[in-house]
Formats: sequence, structure tokens, C-alpha cells
Amino acid sequence: MESSTILLSISHFSFLTPKPHRRNRAYPFKPGKPRTSQPTRLFCQKMYVPGFGEASPEAKAAKNLHNFFTYIAVRIVTAQLEQSYNTEAYKELMEFLDRHSVNDGDKFCADLMRESPRHKSLAMRILEVRSAYCKRDFEWDNLERLASKMVDDSNTRLMREYVLETSHVEGEK
Repeated sequence: MESSTILLSISHFSFLTPKPHRRNRAYPFKPGKPRTSQPTRLFCQKMYVPGFGEASPEAKAAKNLHNFFTYIAVRIVTAQLEQSYNTEAYKELMEFLDRHSVNDGDKFCADLMRESPRHKSLAMRILEVRSAYCKRDFEWDNLERLASKMVDDSNTRLMREYVLETSHVEGEK
């Protein structure tokens, strides 16, 4: 048996060839210049929020939104059933709502699925509406804008009230 050796030029391996130097603004030092000081620490511009354990504040907000989307889906489905020819399904869903809370959306849907085959179809409809509303109808940009505006307006109002309380300025007569 004859063994063959394949010789490849180093230039075939792009990870071995030197790349032209591009200066990156994030790293202002010049390559080749010896560093005389300790490396500069880069600080993240995000705040550390203590006390949230395993979940971030965003994860907690997402869980609350998830449950809220279930609530919205239940409202949409009940309105559809009330206006449709299926008043029996509407009554069944309303009776179920009287006995079960929608605060935990997944538990509500799981309990609804296990109630009866008719309730299972209502639960499946709620799951479909919840997903569609979250993905297509909810205005995420509007949420961000409204939340920021509410925080700014509230902060301004509270600071104004505090200044008026502590300034001892009498109103003009």
C-alpha cells in the first residue's frame, strides 16, 4: 500500500494567516506598544438589581405579561362566544371563570383543559388567541413608550409635590 501525503500551503487556512490590523475604538491602545498599567476595567451601563434571585426584572415582567396575555385571551374568547351562536360554550366558560382565577394563566388553561372535552376546546382556543395576540396584536413599542412616559410623569409630579411642600411658599392672593 502506498501512502500519499497531501501538502497544503498555510495560506489555505484563513485562521492562520495574519489579518490586516483594524483599529477598534473600544480598545484605544496600539498593538505592539507594551502596556505599563493594569488592564482597564470595562463597566456595564446596566444597573445591578439585587433581590430578584434566579430571575431578572425583565423575566419577572415577562411572566406578568404572560399571565396578562392569558387574561386578554379569555376576554377576547368570551366576547366572541357571547356574540356568536354558541351561548352554551359561553355559559360553560363563565361558570368556569367563577370557580377559577386567571391570575396564573398556565394553571387556568391546564385546569380548563382537564375539565371536560368541551372545555378542552375552549382552552385550546384561548391558547391560540393568547399566542396570536402576543405575536401580532400587542404593541411592544407602545408599551416601552408608555412605561417610560409614566415613570417620567410620575417622577416629575412627585418631585414637584415635594418641592411645594418643603419650600414654604405661600400662594399669591
